Amino acid sequence: MKIIESVQITEAVKEMCIEVNYKLSEDMHEALRQAGEREESALGVQILEQLEQNMKIAAESKIPICQDTGMTVVFMQIGQDVRIEGDYIEDAVNEGIRRGYKEGYLRKSVVGDPIFRKNTEDNTPGVIHYEIVPGDKIKITVAPKGFGSENMSRVIMLKPADGITGVKQAVLETVKAAGANACPPMVIGVGIGGTFEKCALLAKKALTRKVASYSDIPYVRELEKELLDEINGLGIGPAGFGGTVTAVGLNIETCPTHIAGLPVAVNICCHVNRHITRVL
Repeated sequence: MKIIESVQITEAVKEMCIEVNYKLSEDMHEALRQAGEREESALGVQILEQLEQNMKIAAESKIPICQDTGMTVVFMQIGQDVRIEGDYIEDAVNEGIRRGYKEGYLRKSVVGDPIFRKNTEDNTPGVIHYEIVPGDKIKITVAPKGFGSENMSRVIMLKPADGITGVKQAVLETVKAAGANACPPMVIGVGIGGTFEKCALLAKKALTRKVASYSDIPYVRELEKELLDEINGLGIGPAGFGGTVTAVGLNIETCPTHIAGLPVAVNICCHVNRHITRVL
């Protein structure tokens, strides 16, 4: 049995909250660089160059890449041979978020009640997903999610007869409706299967995959490539001003589902697709 102190979790989450808001992951940097090479619109190229410049300034000056520093989503993969000592794990994670957003001078965007909307003033609570896995480590992924793109996301309960054609249509219609509101070029996470809430979680997790990666399942891999090509053929382009690069990545995750259903979730992220992982 491996013992991990709760203060280690708090410190890791704090540091990750700051780092992920100042600096995009290397896969996103490379995706945007390649987007600049592929974009055929002169205005689109100019916008992509400005996005690159913005990222460079943020990293060098240690300031947020985007003013919307997001609601903090945390994925916790906890080894079954780990024992956590100290504070309750959820308190430890939220304390890390609290300190990270305070010490990193990050915008506090969380309201304590969805109707009365009083700001909690420390960006807590985070949205925390737990998974028990084999082993004696804790894998933490922090993925702040801005709501310009989150508001453009959807869950669609298709019928089994809709099949893969219905899935394609659902994804394309969601992206078309999002348009410039999702701050393209986008990254799109798609969850297929499970239940109403499971497919949404799959779509969210899909956003934490590297943008240049593809599914191990042959038909899913082909669907990822096909949908990305079709989305880039919509003409929305960088910042919605038209062009050939509307999305730089599309990741699909699937799981078993019920004989009577075909749930599909489309979780759109803007070009500031933030995610960082550490292992304790």
